Amino acid sequence: MGKRMYVLLVAVLALAIVGGIYHTSADAQYKADTKKAAVEKPVKVETCYGCHAPVQELHKMGKHAKVNCSSCHKGLDKHVKSPGPDTRPVTDKSWQACGQCHKEQMESFMKEAYHRPARDEKSQLTNRSPNPFWDKLMMGHGFTKEHNLTRSHKWMLIDHLVVDRAYGGRFQPKNGWNYLFEGGKAWDVLMDKYPDAKEHKAFIPQSAPAANPVCLNCKTQDHILDWAYMGDPDKGAKWSRTSKVFEFAKDLNHALNCYMCHDPHAAKPRIVRDGLIDALTRPDGDTLWHKDPKRTGIKVIDMGVRGYTRKIALLDKYDTRLQCGQCHVEYNCNPGYDPTNPDTSKYTVTMADRRTNHFPYKDVFELYDHYVNKVHFLDFKHALTGGLLWKAQHPEAESYYNSKHAKAGVGCDGCHTPKVKDKKTGKTYTSHFAVTPKAQLKDTCLKCHSKWTEEQAKYAIDSIKAYTKGKMRKAEFWLSALIDKIVEAKKAGVDAETIKKAQDQHLRAHILWEYWTAENSDGFHNPEMARESLTRSVDESQKGIKILTDAMAAKTAAK
Repeated sequence: MGKRMYVLLVAVLALAIVGGIYHTSADAQYKADTKKAAVEKPVKVETCYGCHAPVQELHKMGKHAKVNCSSCHKGLDKHVKSPGPDTRPVTDKSWQACGQCHKEQMESFMKEAYHRPARDEKSQLTNRSPNPFWDKLMMGHGFTKEHNLTRSHKWMLIDHLVVDRAYGGRFQPKNGWNYLFEGGKAWDVLMDKYPDAKEHKAFIPQSAPAANPVCLNCKTQDHILDWAYMGDPDKGAKWSRTSKVFEFAKDLNHALNCYMCHDPHAAKPRIVRDGLIDALTRPDGDTLWHKDPKRTGIKVIDMGVRGYTRKIALLDKYDTRLQCGQCHVEYNCNPGYDPTNPDTSKYTVTMADRRTNHFPYKDVFELYDHYVNKVHFLDFKHALTGGLLWKAQHPEAESYYNSKHAKAGVGCDGCHTPKVKDKKTGKTYTSHFAVTPKAQLKDTCLKCHSKWTEEQAKYAIDSIKAYTKGKMRKAEFWLSALIDKIVEAKKAGVDAETIKKAQDQHLRAHILWEYWTAENSDGFHNPEMARESLTRSVDESQKGIKILTDAMAAKTAAK
């Protein structure tokens, strides 16, 4: 056997052994958690109802009515004997808590997703936002440090904690790049390299401390019992919008808890993201949901028995545009600038302001007016133009809301978490392996497009995405040209009012483009909207260039 072949064989065997250890460890943990749950002493649920009236209403209405409190809460015996904060029981927030009964769902959620590499940066890919445009167009924002494509849900907390833009390199994997195969509890995989540091700052070169407590609400709800509505600071709540984010992060472990979408007491669909609940209950009723005559009804319930408001919203039926829209949505989760305030030397909207936990729940064409004229919030100041700009999050729900697929009755689950049949038991269940439909075409696209082959389905998806990506490239070219023209006009001494008009055109064009760099389908969720938005972006950039070109020509003629 040649030396290279020997080395390769050893490497393969090592990966297999390591992979086996990881899976064996996960299996052992699952069995241990299940065994622990089984021996927990049951309590009389009526005793718990005495203090937890909202739970009583929920528990009696659904399939979990016969499930004892001890299935998810530990240390109840001590709490029942001596009720109070000091004897408060421990709530099991792990996937295994639900996996005791919903084994197929949990195992599919934990499935390995090797179709997309970790830390695959959008700014490096010619099919997303390629250099040099991304860094130039977003100059001044932390996302220029690292802006990655997503992996599957079980990794979302871990991937967030290690990204260079979030914690400045503070949190690192214990086992180096082997963390790629350790998709479990965050702090089993990661460590704080600077445990004595009291500051949230950049610890390694070309990184940024851009994370904050609100952005973590997408990654996990481990803190759901310790967070007041909207993250408002409250003496009874352990965490808030203004908490030190590196301390908050170390109190979290599980990505995408089951109870974010499934009420554990009522066994009914729900949403828990306070920003979305706040949007759906706005008095002006201006969201996509409000305008939908067939909208899914919601019932908002205050669960706060700890002295502060804590809301959930039960849904009349499963509606993935709302449930997935808790995270796959445009929302503001960071400090920024009030465009009506002339002081741009510092953030004028801090984490103490509720605008730092805000969901518009509107499509791309409404966002300029919403953020500039209604909410008065913009995210960052462009490093070259000096103008204020907006940063999108991930507006898949709003893009999809009025698309052709949505109007045909297809939900996010039809393409990302389809119904599948267990090969061993024959049982049909909802797969929680949430990935691109291209990874499971037989269970997704071909269910409706039955005359297609898998190759044709992939071809259709790739063709639509390629068309949108072409429009993104053109929008980026003209945005870059507008940025150059603003810099040139400033140097030429063009008056401040004209520069401000051009900066406003830049903002308009930027929103119509950047929305689609954050929207993770490359426009596939709504290709018609994507084309209209991106071509409008080109128009707005060209208008800005004309404003400055005419001003510079007039200035030259006046000499």
